[in-house]
Amino acid sequence: QVQLVESGGGLVQAGGSLRLSCAASGRTFSNYAMGWFRQAPGKERRFVASITWNGGSTSYVETVKGRFTISRDNAKNTVYLQMNSLKPEDTAVYYCAAQRRALTAVAGHSISDFSSWGQGTQVTVSP
Repeated sequence: QVQLVESGGGLVQAGGSLRLSCAASGRTFSNYAMGWFRQAPGKERRFVASITWNGGSTSYVETVKGRFTISRDNAKNTVYLQMNSLKPEDTAVYYCAAQRRALTAVAGHSISDFSSWGQGTQVTVSP
């Protein structure tokens, strides 16, 4: 099991930027793909982005492509989500997650692909 702690959320105006961080401890961070999900009030938790264990491949939901960038630093056991050109519809609680299986060629997109979750960090984008 891995423990995940997100940080970096906050209140920002539309068009602004935030960088979320997720610090991992426990199992070998560098062996597992990581993902970011978000959950808006009254809605289901949804996939945002994921990155393979070595950072060689990334994937994004269509609505954030070109605005968000996922990256990782395996030496620091940390995954990041750089969010630019934020929109009010990006408002949600953002969760990082560690994939269930190690050393996969592609990173997952489904909640069921991930076995460990952080507590979430609130991102609020004002108009």
